[in-house]
Amino acid sequence: MKKEFVLFTMLILAFTMSSCEDKQKMQDAKKAAEAQETAKAKAASEADALMKAPKDIVTIASVSAKTLAAAVTAAGLVETLQGAGPFTVFAPTDAAFAAIQAEVDKLMKPENKNKLAKILTYHVVSGKIMASELKDGQELSTVEGGKLKVSIKNGKVMIGNATVTTTDITASNGVIHVIDKVMLPKN
Repeated sequence: MKKEFVLFTMLILAFTMSSCEDKQKMQDAKKAAEAQETAKAKAASEADALMKAPKDIVTIASVSAKTLAAAVTAAGLVETLQGAGPFTVFAPTDAAFAAIQAEVDKLMKPENKNKLAKILTYHVVSGKIMASELKDGQELSTVEGGKLKVSIKNGKVMIGNATVTTTDITASNGVIHVIDKVMLPKN
């Protein structure tokens, strides 16, 4: 009987210890899950704040127009286009740059920095011009010194030889209108 009592006591003790270990493991897992949820909530909150924070032209371009952002960097125009502005940028899509890829590859070389800057500033107008302010026949003076002619026919807006595909992307220092071609200055 004494053996049975000792065996029974040992079983209860083992069960109790196992149960305590399981409780501790469950508490640890619960704490880890809560910490993970807190971290996720914090990351989501930070991401939400970042999304709502005003973004400058370069920041917006770096997300959606990778080639333009790389070209702006290669041309040394990041600080300028992150400046107070306001600017209106007619931003070519990545596909527009891909259509002239051989030329883009040459322009991205350090020795062609000035030429690249001239082409990019041909896409920039001082001031914030919303799509509703563009008029058929209007001429816009670019930062590069050239002129861009606006034409509107059947609701289709053209800037030079490029079609505007997306309008009024508001930035903290201006506005972006997406175009389907890279425009080259005449001189």
